[in-house]
Amino acid sequence: MDSKILMESGTNELEVLEFKVSGNFYGINVAKIKEIIPYSPVTPVPNSHPSIEGLFMPRDIMITAIDLRNCLQRGTSEPGGLFIITNFNSLDIAFHVDEVVGIHRVSWREIIKPNATCSTADESISTGIIKIDEKLVIILDFEKILSDINPETGLKIEEVDLIEKNIDRSKKPILIAEDSLLLNKMIVESLKKAGYTQLIHTANGQEAYDVIMECKNNGTLQENIQCVITDIEMPLMDGHRLTKLIKTDDDLKDIPVVIFSSLVNDEMRRKGESLGANAQLSKPEIGNLVHLIDELLLK
Repeated sequence: MDSKILMESGTNELEVLEFKVSGNFYGINVAKIKEIIPYSPVTPVPNSHPSIEGLFMPRDIMITAIDLRNCLQRGTSEPGGLFIITNFNSLDIAFHVDEVVGIHRVSWREIIKPNATCSTADESISTGIIKIDEKLVIILDFEKILSDINPETGLKIEEVDLIEKNIDRSKKPILIAEDSLLLNKMIVESLKKAGYTQLIHTANGQEAYDVIMECKNNGTLQENIQCVITDIEMPLMDGHRLTKLIKTDDDLKDIPVVIFSSLVNDEMRRKGESLGANAQLSKPEIGNLVHLIDELLLK
């Protein structure tokens, strides 16, 4: 099954692949999917995490297969079903699911953030919930699932310790748009550690855009926002839409925009470039993020 569906950039829409695991309905952003293939036998890896089924080699590429049923605490998958092969955080990973239901085009405004009654922000493996055909489909946080299995795939904050500290970065205000409370906090901590202390952090593109417009209307853009760092996947307004709104406004277009997302692959990079993003970086590379911002703001 070919998962690639062409979409115009910056429309604030995404396409969600709906699939089933243990009779429950889940979703994944199609932009994360390379392909969907029938299940094939895997080679178990000794002493690996319980959610790792093993390794297999479609088209001579070694890929780790993850048992999504085990991740969701629904038991252990049997042979059969499908592998959704994904690419994010610069990694190819296969997730074992029971069946695929279909693909739906939706607006980020239709996706509801889970509230605190479901789980804490640090523990949640859901980025949102959407109602499709009178049923609730849970959009899974595959980055969180993967980092729980192997923390090395998450942000490498220790990289910030290697950055040159004898540079005054304190007078360069930065606006951050990131919906994950945990990642938002980690990005803020990393930038402060590097010396960028004037930070405004928001939970999605809409909140960030509201801050930008407030500063524009009261004439304080230069004092408050000299760079924008944005994720791509966010409720209400995604990072591509935010980038488009900034770069098509004559009063805002000179503000550097850095897309910092697990989704920065070749296709998404082209989309970001078409929207005018000044730089794009895959999410684990927090050290390189500081270097990029230095190049944009301190040259």
